Amino acid sequence: MDGKKAAQAIKDELRIEVAQLVAEGKKIPHLAAVLVGTNGASETYVAAKVKACEEVGFKSTLVRFEEDISEVRLLDKINDLNSDPDIDGILVQLPLPKNISDENIINAIDPEKDVDGFHPVNTGKMLQGLPCFIPATPYGIMLLLKHYKIDTAGKHAVVVGRSNIVGRPMSVLLSSNTNPGNCTVTVCHSKTTDIKNFCLQADIIVAALGKPEFITADMVKEGAIVIDVGITRMEDSSRKSGFKLKGDVAYDTVALKCSWITPVPGGVGPMTIAALMKNTFESCMEKN
Repeated sequence: MDGKKAAQAIKDELRIEVAQLVAEGKKIPHLAAVLVGTNGASETYVAAKVKACEEVGFKSTLVRFEEDISEVRLLDKINDLNSDPDIDGILVQLPLPKNISDENIINAIDPEKDVDGFHPVNTGKMLQGLPCFIPATPYGIMLLLKHYKIDTAGKHAVVVGRSNIVGRPMSVLLSSNTNPGNCTVTVCHSKTTDIKNFCLQADIIVAALGKPEFITADMVKEGAIVIDVGITRMEDSSRKSGFKLKGDVAYDTVALKCSWITPVPGGVGPMTIAALMKNTFESCMEKN
């Protein structure tokens, strides 16, 4: 499953929608991204999100703070963005410095502007199947399955990882009475005994635990669908960047057994950004 192509199709649709808004003199979606510190990976992710805004015609604002910013000052900025009527979506790039509580910052974002879908109000609504902002990575995966017209109904899905950002919401979405969805879902995690046995039963594996090449070919049955959410920077002196990206799946050997598989990079990553763009667009439309 080529995440770059699927994401581009979504962005192309959004660009047409935004052009129509411009032609009608209506409000243009506006995303505010907050970046604390100079973490290399975070810089890359935020730059990609700002670029995506430019591609589809959104307005974007990048708010930068030094690593030593206080939690109180960051909360003040979140409140400013909440009250700004021109801002439709707010995202705070994680992780934050240790002196700042991720939970406090996420909870401070107006749920109606929480386009990353992390606020408890949105996660609660998602659990109940109510309209809400779905976390961008799980939403992106669902959009990817939809783009490739993959029938998930009745399939056994194994989600490896139980984070609030990917694993848990992914299990909810795959088990929901939707299309894609209607799976029987098993969630595996660090305390699961014999993860291999569960994975071998899976029609769909979502690997989201952050351990490079954890899922190997002997853990995957023939014809399975494998979605690799992991992305880890590993040192590689032979590359100009000094690192290479590895997913949670041993792609070269696992791919030989799969009916569908996502690469790293170029799989789930672009879809996360496309989903974020869709959430921002919907936020603007809802308020205007």
